[in-house]
Amino acid sequence: MRIATWNVNSIKQRLDHLTTFVKSADPDVLCLQELKCMDEAFPRAEVEALGYNVVTHGQKAYNGVAILSKRPLEDVRRGLPGDESDEQARYLEGTISTSTGVVRVASIYLPNGNPIGTPKFDYKLAWMDRLIAHARRLLPLEAPLVLCGDYNVIPEPKDAAAPEAWMGDALFQPESRAKFRELENLGLLDAVRACSDQPGLYSFWDYQAGAFQRNNGIRIDHLMLSPQAQDKLKSASIRKEVRGWDKPSDHVPVMVDLDID
Repeated sequence: MRIATWNVNSIKQRLDHLTTFVKSADPDVLCLQELKCMDEAFPRAEVEALGYNVVTHGQKAYNGVAILSKRPLEDVRRGLPGDESDEQARYLEGTISTSTGVVRVASIYLPNGNPIGTPKFDYKLAWMDRLIAHARRLLPLEAPLVLCGDYNVIPEPKDAAAPEAWMGDALFQPESRAKFRELENLGLLDAVRACSDQPGLYSFWDYQAGAFQRNNGIRIDHLMLSPQAQDKLKSASIRKEVRGWDKPSDHVPVMVDLDID
């Protein structure tokens, strides 16, 4: 089972890119973030024509997440538990039945949190606390679980080409990174780092100052695997070439292959 995650930075603007990517990579499941549209505005017919079932949790003009799956999605949850007043569309979860049981997948668009020292940073940390609490509830279900998406967290200095440039950014604050480690300490595994410890692995490049051409990137898109998913992990990859396409998203797809039917 190939599972991919991609912050498309507007599904309307990247539909052609999405079509090209799924035809070449052929993921069984694709989690999308930053749709920037309501559910009814998602190009459902076009995506279904590519062979996918579609579940969305949209929001006008910003945020928005989706899960595309070749198999039907069940037990769908829209929104992250823990704060009924939170109206931002940042979390979507569902299960996929296979011959060996269910696989649970979530599409996550974690808050950016900038600028630090403001309610936006407080919201980021509180959202991460809710994610940790929810993951703690899911793990005892003992089904393969993949929490994937744009985490807006640079876990380690080696995950940035110029870590010193991010010292004042919410993505690289000690508090943000500590929350990410809390997720790992629950037993979740960062799939990309499980497969490669090399530097220079990035999933985001800013549009400014020729960042992509200079490979001045950061790694903030992650697939976190439960122990049952870790046991099935075959490979992980970052599709860097997508950033070089015409009018691309500033993020690229990240994928894992699991030994699941």
